[in-house]
Amino acid sequence: MPEQKTENKREEKIRRPVKEWPGRLRASLFVAALITLIASLIVVLKNDLVNKKIDETQNALLDFIGKEGFGLDDIVISGRERTAIEDIDKIVALKRGDNILRVDVAKLKQNLETLPWIRDVKISRSFFPNVLQIEIEEKEVLAIWQLNERFYPIDMDGYVIEADYRPVKPILLIVGAGAAENIIPFLKMVAEISPQYVERIKVANYISKRRWNIILDDIRDGITVKLPAENVDQAWKKLLKLDTEQGILKRKLTFIDLRLEDKVTVKLRKSKTVQRKSEQKI
Repeated sequence: MPEQKTENKREEKIRRPVKEWPGRLRASLFVAALITLIASLIVVLKNDLVNKKIDETQNALLDFIGKEGFGLDDIVISGRERTAIEDIDKIVALKRGDNILRVDVAKLKQNLETLPWIRDVKISRSFFPNVLQIEIEEKEVLAIWQLNERFYPIDMDGYVIEADYRPVKPILLIVGAGAAENIIPFLKMVAEISPQYVERIKVANYISKRRWNIILDDIRDGITVKLPAENVDQAWKKLLKLDTEQGILKRKLTFIDLRLEDKVTVKLRKSKTVQRKSEQKI
């Protein structure tokens, strides 16, 4: 009997620490986490108060300096042609006497560049007199994009300009879905091979989002060049060779079909006399 009691006591001494240490560990971790959280909150609140005080001091200093000779005297805007001055005024929203030091140049630049015709803006300040200089670079129109019987101006990067536009001189017309985003690579290819031919392209029709039909020299009476979906550069080089050696683009043709690698198909344009006779027969 005494031996059994001794064994029971020994078992209790062995088992007790196994049951208690996980609980103690969890409690210690909880306390440590709580202390860390409280310390972090104190640091954050302290930093916020310090930052707030710094901002208040800075604003007070700017207001004082502004009253002592840094009021806005004038705003000079250059480079504007298509952008309405009213739209610029709404964004700038400054008046004579405003503190020029308080103008957020970066934010003002960002807001102005949201206007449809503006490509880039440079803003600088000069003092005594205190002038805000706004230098605008507007987008240039590369082409008019016809899609679903509507017309959109396209800039030099191939993006639609969300604004009304009426061309004052002949301009490249591109047609079809996908034409706007694919016209830049095509024109670069033409410029690299034959820069003198770029200006001769009057219409670029993107067919089935795969390939181009190009009208040269005249929208109504020009020659349509049908290009393949692949190896466009090789087809264009073939056209140049035919023009150099045989003067193919000087002939009275309706179209030149270059879609097949080993074959060139052309169609003669009917003379006005033959065309009138055909119309009379009809």
